[in-house]
Amino acid sequence: MKQLILMRHGKSSWDYEVSDKDRPLLQRGINDAHLVSNTFKNKAPKIDFAYSSPANRALHTSMICLRNLNFDLNQFRVDKALYDFSGDNVQRFVKKLDNTIQVVALFGHNYAFTSLANTWGDQYIENVPTAGLVHVIFNTEDWSKISKGKTEQVIFPKHLK
Repeated sequence: MKQLILMRHGKSSWDYEVSDKDRPLLQRGINDAHLVSNTFKNKAPKIDFAYSSPANRALHTSMICLRNLNFDLNQFRVDKALYDFSGDNVQRFVKKLDNTIQVVALFGHNYAFTSLANTWGDQYIENVPTAGLVHVIFNTEDWSKISKGKTEQVIFPKHLK
């Protein structure tokens, strides 16, 4: 069985004149990333590998989450394919994952993550909010063959406050 954890970056700031990739998290984004990852820790599977978009807000969210999960950062990479808003690049990325990896966490962006959570999961999600996490399990041993799976967990900051 393959498992995919999609976590959207925390709330970012528009207060700085920086490129989209360089936008930082707001304090709310930092707090929400801690809240969601600490809640997820109670039911989290052992993550084999994690990847993040190179955008500052996604990378910062990934570090907060993975550190809270006591994840070995040697099993972490940044990949530009995850700086994707449509979901097409993320979908191709996931389907090319090494089949020796069972559980993968991805940190990235919307609309991509809402679209993929709905494509692959069995629960309709109108919008994956900032710092939202969706965990999907697939009944296959081949990433290239994943299709409809089971939405195992949905953790959104607003449900925890």
